[in-house]
Amino acid sequence: MRFSPLLLVLVGAACSAPRGSGAGSAPTPASPASSTTTASTGSTASPASTATRGDSGRPAGAMSMPNADPFPSTYRPFPSRTTVIRNVNVMTAAGPTIRGGAILMRDGKVAAVGTTVDAPSDAVVVDGQGRWVTPGLVDTHSHLGVYPAPGGAALSDGNEATNPVTAHVWAEHSVWPHDAQFPRNLAGGVTTLQVLPGSANLIGGRSVVLKVVPGRTVQDMKFPGARYGMKMACGENPKRVYASRGPATRMGNVAGYRAAWIGAESYRRRWDAWTAGGRRGDPPARDLGNETLAEVLRGNIYVHNHCYRADEMAQMIDVAREFGYSIRSFHHGVEAYKVADLLARDSISASIWADWGAFKMEAIDAVKGNLALVHRAGARAIVHSDDPSGSQRLNQEAAKGIAAGRALGIDISEDEAIKWVTINAAWSLGLHDRIGSLEPGKNADVVLWSANPFSVYARPDRVWVDGAVLYDRFDPTEQWRTDFELGFVPVNRPESGAGNRSANPGGPR
Repeated sequence: MRFSPLLLVLVGAACSAPRGSGAGSAPTPASPASSTTTASTGSTASPASTATRGDSGRPAGAMSMPNADPFPSTYRPFPSRTTVIRNVNVMTAAGPTIRGGAILMRDGKVAAVGTTVDAPSDAVVVDGQGRWVTPGLVDTHSHLGVYPAPGGAALSDGNEATNPVTAHVWAEHSVWPHDAQFPRNLAGGVTTLQVLPGSANLIGGRSVVLKVVPGRTVQDMKFPGARYGMKMACGENPKRVYASRGPATRMGNVAGYRAAWIGAESYRRRWDAWTAGGRRGDPPARDLGNETLAEVLRGNIYVHNHCYRADEMAQMIDVAREFGYSIRSFHHGVEAYKVADLLARDSISASIWADWGAFKMEAIDAVKGNLALVHRAGARAIVHSDDPSGSQRLNQEAAKGIAAGRALGIDISEDEAIKWVTINAAWSLGLHDRIGSLEPGKNADVVLWSANPFSVYARPDRVWVDGAVLYDRFDPTEQWRTDFELGFVPVNRPESGAGNRSANPGGPR
């Protein structure tokens, strides 16, 4: 794993084995619209879950139920104004770039996109001056918050390396919302990210999908209705971590996955039978790990599988077929180009890097054309980071993927490549109907770039999340600083500035 310089020093690598003056308050979020969706799945609450809920909407008893949601999102959109951005090149990620176009954001949603849009009388009108607009970027593989800055053992909370199978842990319970890397992610145009456990274990636990917004708690950042993911890992990492206590080989790894799924299938059958039988008598005993695995088997949690080698990806597809679950995305996948046809066949996305490789044996056969080759085969290619610095430059990573493809004679248009960091990534999280493209009705997660986003010189000038300006490169009062930074990092603002966003609405002023 390579290391990257940060504002604050980080210790260790996210996906490796375990590693040894005043500011203004944030705007008050608006009240959310009522919803009947569950935060764990995004689907309407099932009879099994509603049967255990009291008037408060919270579980009425300690029971394992499909779609259980014990830690619901408390995110509320920040106040927004009706806004029109005109005279811009709009990369919609849903069709060709609209040259000299415009976009209307109203009530937190994209209301219109086209060559012209009508500006309501109350709208803020932004002249884009020929710049570029894209959807907010989506990073499918982040460890922000679980490996926060500053690094060190006290804040190293991404790997529960105590057992090869730790399906019982949830990444959100390690997320520190005051990680100073979050605002830098937003300044890079990232509006949604998936925080995963590390890859020490065969099964590492649940992920959480976050909006990159200020929040006092992780629940304030949780994307409402987003499905949970489950982290699995192949190859060298679990072998190295458990070499002295097993599994110590790749065949031991596969046996470990299979044993876990056998136990989970038995657990699921017991609970489903009790539910189908009218919930008579005492329910089966709960098991936190099997609850997560059972939800995968029910199709309510997505599998995100750290896997480098082509042969192991093929084996993991076979394991998934044996137990009847689906893999949503292979992460890292430096040899994905060798099995791109299998990924396309089974609708498995590839969350991969532009040019990382050769930093360990299982990464030795990496090629720079990986993204382009996966894309050409018809599979969903995704640029991910697994790195707090790389996540600030996903647009540049995608640009490198375009260039590497052209070197191989694969000409991928910018309109296709923008999907690698937007709609394809949103699909892997099950959120493609809400984010990832600029279409009427979708969330107004929007980035105004200083130049073509595939230029190395491009920087986000403004970032909107649900229609609210949460970052403005030219206005220090619209630059989020976490509580951790308050009083320690100099405030870069004009003398008349009103202060920066704080993650604590009632915090120091």
